[in-house]
Amino acid sequence: MSDMEGMMPQLTLNADAAKVEAPALTLSLEPEPAPEPAKPEVKPVVIDDSMLSEAEKKVVDDFSKKIDINDSQMVLQYGVAAQKGVAGFSESALKNVKTKDLGEVGDTLSSLVVELKSFGQEEEEKGLFGFFKKAGNRMEAMKAQYGKAEANVDKIVRELEEHQRVLMKDVAMFDQMYELNLKYYKELTMYIIAGKKRLAEVQSGQLEELRQKAERTGAQEDAQAYNDLVQMCDRFDKKLHDLELTRMVSIQMGPQTRMLQNNDTLMVEKIQSTLVNTIPLWKSQMVLALGLENSRRATAAQTAVTNATNELLKKNADMLKMGTIATAKEAERSIIDIETLQHTNQQLISTLDEVIQIQREGAQKRRAAEAELGRIEGELKQKLMELRG
Repeated sequence: MSDMEGMMPQLTLNADAAKVEAPALTLSLEPEPAPEPAKPEVKPVVIDDSMLSEAEKKVVDDFSKKIDINDSQMVLQYGVAAQKGVAGFSESALKNVKTKDLGEVGDTLSSLVVELKSFGQEEEEKGLFGFFKKAGNRMEAMKAQYGKAEANVDKIVRELEEHQRVLMKDVAMFDQMYELNLKYYKELTMYIIAGKKRLAEVQSGQLEELRQKAERTGAQEDAQAYNDLVQMCDRFDKKLHDLELTRMVSIQMGPQTRMLQNNDTLMVEKIQSTLVNTIPLWKSQMVLALGLENSRRATAAQTAVTNATNELLKKNADMLKMGTIATAKEAERSIIDIETLQHTNQQLISTLDEVIQIQREGAQKRRAAEAELGRIEGELKQKLMELRG
């Protein structure tokens, strides 16, 4: 009964509603485009104790108690060791990328392709004359050509094996670099949490006490002591901000390191496939070619001429087709692709927009800073006057 009720016509006194629910007719076979899914809201990461294990929390608590915000030298050196570690790590990664030229591997593989294709070309270039050579001389020529190609391929194999050895060493090194960067990231996180914990304690404790004392006594030295601690807290807060920036660099270095490692791994796999598949297959094909040449020695000269003529005609037709098509494509192609001009124009517009935005934000920040400096100066002057009173 419920199914029948669902199929019952719906009656309404609202003509507009009836129009909305009317079926839509179309001649297009393509479905209507689905609405784009809403982008998930990005939840900001908060650096706090939830990132740490129980053992790490204890280390942070113990360390935070040793932080003396009044010690300007300590504030200056706070977390510098971890920052230097991240900087050194970044420099090592950059050096590895700059000194390694994967283009050499590509050149070596290209040389291998040329060498594999070169076998048999000498006979083809001689045309029909090759079919009238003595069978023994032709066989000796093929053997000599195969021996030369084999020697060149063996040399290329040694170069590929050396490239593979270097790349495998780099893959292992990237694992070490990733673990080292993870260590620096964890250290920076603990430095930041410990610093924030200590800063909050000083601001709610010692700093508040000095403020109350300065207001109570009205002494210049008490007001100065309060102001000095305010300045030290501000410096320490800026130091923690610097550590947060360094921590973000460390976070970004993690996936970047894995990307570099993955590139090397893919190249190692390519070389490995060449060594165990491509080259052995080529050698087996060359052996088959020599065997087929022994069988072909018994064929008649007329058959050889006919086959050679047919192959020559086919080859010339294929070459003519490919050459004509390639020439036509190149002739129709513009000197500069429209996609390149569009991309260049978009990048130029984006750059100009960003420069304008940066200049506007800089002007706004300067105006805000000027107003804030005036307000701070007036506030300080008023506070000192209150303390003297």
